[in-house]
This record gives sequence, structure tokens and C-alpha cells, in this order.
Amino acid sequence: MNRVFLGAMALVFVLTAGAWATEPLPALPSIPADNSLTRAKVELGKMLFFDPRLSSSGVVSCATCHNPSFAFTDRVPRALGHKHQAGPRNTPTVLNAAFLTSQFWDGRAATLEEQALGPIQAEVEMNESLENMVNKLRANPAYVEIFKDVFGGRDPVNSVNVARAIASFERTLITPNSPFDRYLRGDREAISKEAEDGWALFQKKGCVGCHNGPNFTDGNFYMIRVPGSTDVGRFAVTKKDEDKYKFRVQTLRNVALTYPYFNNGSVETLHGAVKVMSKEMLGSEATDQETALIVEFLKTLSGEMPRVDYPVLP
Repeated sequence: MNRVFLGAMALVFVLTAGAWATEPLPALPSIPADNSLTRAKVELGKMLFFDPRLSSSGVVSCATCHNPSFAFTDRVPRALGHKHQAGPRNTPTVLNAAFLTSQFWDGRAATLEEQALGPIQAEVEMNESLENMVNKLRANPAYVEIFKDVFGGRDPVNSVNVARAIASFERTLITPNSPFDRYLRGDREAISKEAEDGWALFQKKGCVGCHNGPNFTDGNFYMIRVPGSTDVGRFAVTKKDEDKYKFRVQTLRNVALTYPYFNNGSVETLHGAVKVMSKEMLGSEATDQETALIVEFLKTLSGEMPRVDYPVLP
């Protein structure tokens, strides 16, 4: 029933709302009213993102799993954190996360600010309490001065401002001007004939039913059982039976660079991921030729990487 429903939904989408799937990625995301984006705040957020002292061991930072060299992932099946423990899920990219309507595979955080503090406290990730993290930052005079310059006030070094700074940095991690974006703007030479055929197949087969909009995700949650996974997905958040094995639709931006795939990182190649998605979500077997064409299209979604200079930490 799940496959039938998704297939019908995809067909309706293609027939009635296909234009929504063909918008280039915006240059900037929405900025929340309570967290204005400033250059100084972004620089502070970058420091905190790369600072392993936010962890209890002093060796794990946000960038440990979200490595700029790996398109802000780690390219291992499941994230490795505190004492080299493997986490329960694959590391999603931070690139273009500012356009998502929820964060994490199960959507348990609504905003980047809320998401930023989760890994710090997670036992298998950075394994640090917010109180200890804040105390370490307050003990660093240089950090205290930077927080004062950015946020003002009598006591600006606190977990709320840490989250605001990290989220501000993450909002700059946008990958515009991909070959497909240039194609949408009228440059018909920006992608190959094979990629163009793959885009046509992507629409015809119904992939756009879930992977639509500028960030190629509708932000919703759907049931999928990938090889080797026993993860109950969004059920762990809502405790509703209907949410078992549901995960948020992942962005396809830069998907050629963010392998391995799925919540448990069980599929190494983009070719294999397309095969799994076609079977599990559309209820059809994609031929090798169809898969190859769709892969060529997906490669065109890799945009210009943000320039990130490693900060000198105080």
C-alpha cells in the first residue's frame, strides 16, 4: 500500500506541480528574526564548529563528522564520535541544511539552532553537558571577548548563543550555481544529453514526488526499509505507530559527494542508491540504463562549494 500511495502521489505531482521542482537554489536561506546574520557571528560560529574543546574528550568537533573536504559529511557508514563509538546513523551533510524544514534523519529538531546543541550532548558524539561546555568557553578570555563583541550583554557566553553562532555559520554553507541550476536559467549546454535524459526520467518515474523544490526534498517523512536497517526512524520521536521506519526525505543537492547512502550508510554507490529507491519507493525495478541516466542527472546537482578557511582558535 505504501508503494502504491507514493507512486500515485508522484504521478499527481508530475501532472500538477512539476514547475515547483525546477527552481534554482536560492543564494541565501531565510534568516530567523531572533538570530540576525552578521559576519562576526558567522566567524564565531565557524570557530565553535571546528573547536574540539566543546566535546568532553577535547578531540571531537562538529567538523569531525561534517568535514568540509567530504562535502560536510564523513563518508563512513555511521558517524564515529566519542571514544570512536559508531553512532546509529549516517552523517547527513550540513550543506544547504538551512533550507530544510527540520533537522536530523528523524526531524527531531525544527531549526539549525536546536540542532546545533544535540550532537554536543549526545553520548556517542561529543558527550558533553551544556554546562561544562559553557564553563570551558567562559574560562577562555579570548572567547569571552568575542562573545561580548558579537552578542553584547553582561553574560553573552551561554548555550543559546553558542547555538545561534553555529547556526549562523551553517546558514552560509550554500552550494549555488550547480550545472543544473545553470541549465534551469537557460544554459542548455550546462549539462550533458545523458543528464538531460536522466532529468526527464527523474520526472517521468515520479522521483519528483518527494524530491522537489529548490533543495530537492519536500521535507516530509516516508517509510523506507533499506538493506540491513532496523532503525525505527521518526517513531523514536513521535511514538506513533504510523511513523515507524519513516525518515525525512534527504536533499539531493551534492548527492554525488555525500556517499555512502541511507540512514545506515549501507549503500556505497549512487547507482546502488537509485536502484534501491526505485524498488522501495516507486515499486519498480530501474534498468541499468535508466539508473545510469538518472545518476548523470544527479551529478549535475553538485554546486559551488563554500570557501571555508580553517580558523585559528583562541
